[in-house]
Amino acid sequence: MEIVCLDLEGVLVPEIWVAFAQVSGIPELKRTTREEPDYAKLMKWRLDILKEHNLGLGEIQKTIASIDPFPGAREFLDELRSFTQVIIISDTFTEFATPLMKKLGWPTIFCNSLEVAENGEITGFRMRVGDSKLTTVKALHSIGYETIASGDSYNDLGMIRASKAGFLFRSTDQIRTDNPDLPSFDSYGELMDAIKKVIG
Repeated sequence: MEIVCLDLEGVLVPEIWVAFAQVSGIPELKRTTREEPDYAKLMKWRLDILKEHNLGLGEIQKTIASIDPFPGAREFLDELRSFTQVIIISDTFTEFATPLMKKLGWPTIFCNSLEVAENGEITGFRMRVGDSKLTTVKALHSIGYETIASGDSYNDLGMIRASKAGFLFRSTDQIRTDNPDLPSFDSYGELMDAIKKVIG
């Protein structure tokens, strides 16, 4: 039995932090897991910047409300879910992801949660498990699933390589160069065809 595991940001929706960096005028917040492999380090750095600028969850959620999935993402997901199980595995947070899940037709997502003070300040974050994408894929293997995974960033490589089949999607030139053995696609049609070949 196969199950498809997809990253969220960069694959189905634009990067939330990049969008917020543009709205807030803080270019440092454009840094994502495409550039920084250590997610905990990246998040602590982001939270320090938010505190410095007195920005909280409310401001980020206003930006998220204006974000739409990539063109074709909803249709891609709908078709995929018509013939196989799909889980979105993301290092984002429930407080960020929920409005985006509504726009994508409420697919299943495994993500993390924020610690938020009464005044809206994001004071911390709680990861479900360490190395959550790889750990989740391994857990799915332990209950009888074979996984097919796709993502665009450094933190997706573990789940991609641990899967029966794995694909880079709209990734960076550097990640593609560093992982020449991984098939890489830029359109949902190409990714769909690759998944269908694996599932048969």
